[in-house]
Amino acid sequence: MSSERTDTADVPPLTEGIAPGTATDPDVSSDEPATVTVDGIEVSLDAGDTLLDAVEAVEPDESVPALCSYDRQEIGPRSECRTCMVETDAYGVVPACSFPVEDGMTVSTAAEAAAEARDVNLDLVLSDHNLRCTTCGKNGRCELQDAAIDQEVEEPRYGVLDDREEYEPIDDSSSFIQIDRNKCILCNRCVEACNDVQVEGVLRMEGSGQDTRIGFQNDAATMEESTCVSCGHCVTVCPTGSLVEKGIEDATTIPIPGFTQKNSVGKTYENSGETKGPMTPKKRPERPDADGESATADEGSSAGDDPGGVWSDDGGDWP
Repeated sequence: MSSERTDTADVPPLTEGIAPGTATDPDVSSDEPATVTVDGIEVSLDAGDTLLDAVEAVEPDESVPALCSYDRQEIGPRSECRTCMVETDAYGVVPACSFPVEDGMTVSTAAEAAAEARDVNLDLVLSDHNLRCTTCGKNGRCELQDAAIDQEVEEPRYGVLDDREEYEPIDDSSSFIQIDRNKCILCNRCVEACNDVQVEGVLRMEGSGQDTRIGFQNDAATMEESTCVSCGHCVTVCPTGSLVEKGIEDATTIPIPGFTQKNSVGKTYENSGETKGPMTPKKRPERPDADGESATADEGSSAGDDPGGVWSDDGGDWP
C-alpha cells in the first residue's frame, strides 16, 4: 500500500461529466426592494424576491401550490408545473414562482383566470401521476397530494397515468433509494440537488414530450448501475413518492393483503446483491496510516482489490 497522496493533477473535476442544460436556472429575481399589493394587502419585499414570496407573506385564502419551486439551496424555480399562476395588473396571468416583484405591482390570487389556470395545470400534473397513494411511501407527506386536497380535486379532468396503463418498472436496484417514475412530475428538483448542490452529476432530465423522464448521466439503466453515491439529497427534495428512502417505501401503505408499492406497478428492477459503498473512492474520508501519512479509506482494505469499488453485502462493514 502506498502511503503517498495520489497526484490529483490528472483527476478531472467532479463537474466534468455533467451534461449542460440539466440544472442551472435563469436568474428571475428582482433587482430592487419593492412594495406590492396582494389581494388588497401591501407587502414589502427585498431585492431578489419573487411574486411567490409576496403571496406566501400574505397567506391568501386561495391555494397557490408551486409544486416545482423548492425555494431553498438555490434549487429552482423552473416554472415547470405552472400551478402557482396569479394575475397581475401589468402583465396578466403569470407564474408567481419565477416572476420578479416590481414596486407598485398589484396581484390577485383569486382572479378567475388565475384560479382556472392553476386548476388546469394541476390536473395536467396529475395526468402524469398514477395516484396510487395507498401504496406510496410518501402517503401523508406528499406535496402533490396536499395540493390536490387543497384544490379540492375530485377527478382530474385529463385522467391519471393509471388510465393509460403506461407503467415504467420501479427501480428498486439501489440499496438506499427507490425510484418510481410513475409518480414523477418532472419538477427537476432532484436533478438540481444532484448537480448543483451535491455536484455529483448523476441525474439528468432526458427525452422530450411525453417521453421526458429522469435518467442517469452515464446512460445507466438502473440506479445501481449509475454513479450514484447514495447521498440521498434527491429524495429530500422530491415533492412526491417518485424518490423514496429504502426501508420506508411501504411505511405509509394502507394495509391491503398482498398489495404493496412494488407489486402495485408490476415489473421491478431488483438489486443484484452487491452494493456500492456509501461514497465514491475519491470522496471517502482520509485517515492516517501507520506512518502518519494520509490514505483514502479503501486503501489496504479488501475492497481495495476491487477496481470498481464494489462491496459485497455478505457481512462486514463499509470502510
